[in-house]
Amino acid sequence: MPQPWPAAEIAQMILDGFDDYREHFRQITDGARARFERAQWQETQIASAARINLYEAKVSEVVGRLHAAFEAEVLMDVGCWPLVKSAYISLIDLRFDDELSETWYNSIFCGLFSHDLISDGCMFIHTTRPSLRRPRAAQTQIYKPQGQLSNMLASIFADYRFSEDYADLDRDLRRLEAQLRENLPDWVCKDPELSVELFSSVLYRNKGAYLVGRIHTTDEQWPLVIPFLHREGRGIQIDALITDEADVSIIFSFTRSYFMVDVPVPAEFIGFLKRILPGKHIAELYTSIGFYKHGKSEFYRALINHLANTDDQFIMAPGVRGMVMSVFTLPGFNTVFKIIKDRFSPSKNVDRATVIEKYRLVKSVDRVGRMADTQEFADFRFPLSKFDPACLAELLDVAASTVEVEGDSVLIRHCWTERRMTPLNLYLENANDAQVREALEDYGLAIKQLAAANIFPGDMLLKNFGVTRHGRVVFYDYDEICFLTEANFRHIPQPRTPEDEMASEPWYSIGPLDVFPEEFPPFLFADSAQRQLFDQLHGELYNADYWKGLQEAIRAGKVIDVFPYRRKGLDNE
Repeated sequence: MPQPWPAAEIAQMILDGFDDYREHFRQITDGARARFERAQWQETQIASAARINLYEAKVSEVVGRLHAAFEAEVLMDVGCWPLVKSAYISLIDLRFDDELSETWYNSIFCGLFSHDLISDGCMFIHTTRPSLRRPRAAQTQIYKPQGQLSNMLASIFADYRFSEDYADLDRDLRRLEAQLRENLPDWVCKDPELSVELFSSVLYRNKGAYLVGRIHTTDEQWPLVIPFLHREGRGIQIDALITDEADVSIIFSFTRSYFMVDVPVPAEFIGFLKRILPGKHIAELYTSIGFYKHGKSEFYRALINHLANTDDQFIMAPGVRGMVMSVFTLPGFNTVFKIIKDRFSPSKNVDRATVIEKYRLVKSVDRVGRMADTQEFADFRFPLSKFDPACLAELLDVAASTVEVEGDSVLIRHCWTERRMTPLNLYLENANDAQVREALEDYGLAIKQLAAANIFPGDMLLKNFGVTRHGRVVFYDYDEICFLTEANFRHIPQPRTPEDEMASEPWYSIGPLDVFPEEFPPFLFADSAQRQLFDQLHGELYNADYWKGLQEAIRAGKVIDVFPYRRKGLDNE
């Protein structure tokens, strides 16, 4: 008599692997508070990278265990995997992280099978979770000022304390009350129905900790973020009170590292964030708290829904064509798709494997609000009708090994997705004088902040930076990045003879990692007015000694402060 196919056993092994992953994820996340209290900033960066790398490592472990536990003809019988999915659904129905467990299952399936076998029968292409859940756990705390803002603020910070004392709580409370009154209409502060709702757990990222919630009356609401800093040797400082939706959106930006936060019921917390940041897609919100794989699932679902319900077609992205990447986009979907070309410009000293390595590196480093997050996809299939003919012709011409037409569909074998931005060079072409100055100021700050976080962009041309909807300048072209400490910054040697001075080629040797900042001005700016303005704003970037000073600070273990919010009336130490 044939043995029953072991669907339940396979489903349980997949879920056991998920529990193991979640436990390790929690351990790293739960350590964030102690690292903040002890000002362990380098350990914070290490933990952030370790948590990102954890997912793929744990998926590989489970795939290996499945191969060891079951015969290949059993495990790899894809026709029986709807039974596994059904058994798995029954196991996850009562979980508080059920939507994450669906994504985990998908990752295991993709680790076992070719992407050609992806289907909703075997996987969770569409979620089986209810779109609206009743609250299943209390995750917020409510404070009502009842006309006494100072008392309410004192109550909040009596509840949210750290092992380190506040440096000057009375001073901070007076400043926060003044900011609250300044940020909100006068009548709001007097409204008897005014409430403050805060998420119960503190969010941690880099050198900061954050309370997140909302201020609301019966009819209106404002987001609320209160950041903390640990000033080593001086205690905890309550740094600001932020109620502007655009400012809060920047704190949860796609250009920043992921928060570490204890989230008992992820869907509930994401729903809470979505209420205070309605302009954010839930994919971004899941990603912002470290569930980047589930963010990828939600992104994909939004994409296929957009394609199914609009007439939008893929077109080539506006801007200068890249020498390494070909970039296309959907006009109605705020994303670009980047694929590696088959052949690079001769000036590019990289190969395909190096480009992939660089893009993956960006995932695990501190992006300090200046590098766009990416999602990597394999074997995307899109309807042929969704491609503008000129776009498809160009993709087939420059990346035939990656883009294929198969009947009435287009197969993209490998690509990255990024948030779409306005290329800085195009932005400057249409900007007025004030906008040009502001953009160039932020462009220089972006380069400096990346450098202080040990990232050297390599190719710093304007076309490789974008401007976000909030006006921030962000780097997005990663094929030449390296750690700042790997670069060799040099002054151009003085010519030895008149012949040296007149030579069309450098008379001195140049190593592969040598960088001469004095050469930046004509390289970065064809427009002489922009070149002169940038020299006034950030002329130190043209001096090799500036870069060497940053390298020395990094090697000495210094982790910089890069604040994702405006600090009113405070020093930027």
